[in-house]
Amino acid sequence: METNELTAAEERVWRAFPRGEAVDFRETSEDDPAEGEHWGPGRTLRAEVLRALLLDGPRQDGEIPSLNLAGARITGRLDLQYATVDHPVRLRHCHFDEAPRCYAARLRELNLSESVLPGLVAHAVQVDGVMRLTRARCHGVVRMGGARITGSLYLEGAHVAAPGGEEPVLQLNQAAVGADLWAPGLRTHGQIRLNGATVAGSVNLNEARLSRPEGAALDAETFAVGGDMLVRYAEVRGWTGLRGARIAGRLDLSYTLLSSPGGSALRAGSTTIGELWLRKGPPLEGALNLRRAQVEVLYLEPESVPDEVLLGELTYTSLVPHEPAERRLPMLERERDGHVPHAYEQLTSSYRRVGDDHAARLVQLAKQRRRRQTLPWYGRLWGLVQDVTVGYGFRPLRAAGWLLSLLALGSVTYALHHPQPLKAGEAPPFSPVFYTLDLLLPVISFGQDSAFAPHGWYQLLAYVLVLTGWILATTVIAGVTRTVSRQ
Repeated sequence: METNELTAAEERVWRAFPRGEAVDFRETSEDDPAEGEHWGPGRTLRAEVLRALLLDGPRQDGEIPSLNLAGARITGRLDLQYATVDHPVRLRHCHFDEAPRCYAARLRELNLSESVLPGLVAHAVQVDGVMRLTRARCHGVVRMGGARITGSLYLEGAHVAAPGGEEPVLQLNQAAVGADLWAPGLRTHGQIRLNGATVAGSVNLNEARLSRPEGAALDAETFAVGGDMLVRYAEVRGWTGLRGARIAGRLDLSYTLLSSPGGSALRAGSTTIGELWLRKGPPLEGALNLRRAQVEVLYLEPESVPDEVLLGELTYTSLVPHEPAERRLPMLERERDGHVPHAYEQLTSSYRRVGDDHAARLVQLAKQRRRRQTLPWYGRLWGLVQDVTVGYGFRPLRAAGWLLSLLALGSVTYALHHPQPLKAGEAPPFSPVFYTLDLLLPVISFGQDSAFAPHGWYQLLAYVLVLTGWILATTVIAGVTRTVSRQ
């Protein structure tokens, strides 16, 4: 391009480029790029001029060229499709009339911070450094599917929205970020798509405001994070999808509102997470789906549990904070799929791991009671008898109480009505207490039950004592055995 074809503003940028000097067209630091369409020719640049600079601009010996400008209005489309640009591209506080196109381009650095853009086309872009959209305002779709960024991607304070809302407004599916995805304070009106993306470092979405109430606000299926994923003090309206994601560190949703009424607010089935934190925030507005998830540490406060959960095949090593079983059990009763024995076993294991045997027994008792609701009437009736009498074997002291009561009943009854000896003159002296003990205890024998034979109603009572004695004594022995084995 001939320099005599340049405007004064373009010539100024052309001269600064070989030496990498910054050009700032702003009149004050308060200039708003949103008003850029009204900026005059003194700060207006044609996109074709910038393209010519980046692809074949002048060089100066001993200097490192770069495009470094701020406060300009860029007319036309900045088209770098398939281009290889060896210089940093810094276009800050700028107003773009058309969405830049960097499809499959290879860049050293791309900085569009605090600029206003009608969108960005950067599928399969490769950035050998960092890419910055800090506090940028995009009024169209940002397409970065398949991008490769060796450094970090900065989106802190950025605002992305698009009319229509049919396609994701921020597309990072299959992207690979070599360091961090840094986006605290991000604002989106539409879906963020991170399907299949990988971030070697951490993801920061603290204080983000993501909104797509009728669908997915954050769709990150099979998303992989090498560090932590922080979503603290955020607000997500629309469901958050993490199915099949792998987060090596902590997924921190503390102080965050997740809202998707009528559906699942958090869909994290089949995920692998180091630590999952759901704490200090309002209850999820929508279901919590953790089916088949694998979590090392599940930090879940009872107050954060929504009215509906899906916990089938969820496995976790630790459940914190430590809460009484009475505060944890309502979570399992909210299971959408009904009775899920595995969820009770997981909660039991977590209590036993920290030595809280009492809580573990309460969970097992609740499991049997929940199962009873799924049985036919005769099964429910038998289960109710087991519950009332021995607490399904998890309350052995109750069984001991029944044994003592039956011992008293039998002793009094047979003291008033002695059974007849089987062989007169050979039977030992009759003892109503030891006779009743012989009937109740299946192992110990005092020689009374084999020497005397009751008749009529008293014989029926003897049969009842034998049957209940077997059941209750077995329950007591099992309870003692469990206690001893745990110790």
